[in-house]
Amino acid sequence: MKRFDDLQEFQGILTRAPQMTRLFELIQRVAKTETSVLVRGETGTGKELVAHAIHALSPRADKPFRAINCAMLTPELLASELFGHVKGAFTGAIAERKGLFELADTGTVFLDEVAEIAPEIQARLLRVLQEKTFVPVGGSTVRHTDVRVISATHQSLREAVAERRFRSDLMYRIRVAPLFLPPLIERQGDIEALAINFVGVFNEMGIRHVDEISDAAMRLMLSYSWPGNVRELRNVIEGAFALGAGNIIDVDDLTPEIRGEPPPCDRHVTDDQSEREKLLAALNVAEGNKTEAAEMLNISRTTLWRKLRRYGLAE
Repeated sequence: MKRFDDLQEFQGILTRAPQMTRLFELIQRVAKTETSVLVRGETGTGKELVAHAIHALSPRADKPFRAINCAMLTPELLASELFGHVKGAFTGAIAERKGLFELADTGTVFLDEVAEIAPEIQARLLRVLQEKTFVPVGGSTVRHTDVRVISATHQSLREAVAERRFRSDLMYRIRVAPLFLPPLIERQGDIEALAINFVGVFNEMGIRHVDEISDAAMRLMLSYSWPGNVRELRNVIEGAFALGAGNIIDVDDLTPEIRGEPPPCDRHVTDDQSEREKLLAALNVAEGNKTEAAEMLNISRTTLWRKLRRYGLAE
């Protein structure tokens, strides 16, 4: 199989693209500081990998790193996850729970999809950045935290501010040092190199051994737009391993989108996955207490049970 001698690895990120080398230089510079960083990039470009790299190269490297996807949680759940809650803060809160800003004290907190944070949470986050203090949900005692905040988003915060969905003062606090991750389609040489690298990864798992990707399959991959970026490329190679046979990945092993065929409508699958993840998040915060989880999701306990059975989560 073809090998690329110029493929470089930086904190778990693989690339041949010159613009990525420039990004690595910026990551090393900003990592030495305490500056708040905003990572901009499309879905699947590796924003969390960049956050991990900044933390690993920083003076806080031996301290906690905590990450959260702000788009996956309701405002109530997100507030509890970030700031914690005190006993009795809401129905079913039978014990105090620490949030990320307490658990990651002296370390780093990564806020993915920060543009999705609700206005009431934005005000509390601003206080963390300005004063390094917060109050747990339902509490009254001010607590102190020393965390570095790294944020990420796939959309423009300036547009969110213009649309009054995001506070301008918070934007300036988290966007001190902006970093931009290019989409995979703009990373020169990376589609082919990363595809072959992922083949090697799945070969090592021993499910099937692939010696090469056919020229026809590679031509289609190189002409595809990759809206899901590196994550989508990895999934495509994994799917080819699972669905194909023999030692060559060919056109028929690729997804319909790459072959130029219209995919079946799967919007309901995406919606179902999102709802399932929100149910799991609520149960996690509520530590399994279904009454508390239902309260946080603003649904009845009966509705919660019905949804849990639907997704195979009922005990």
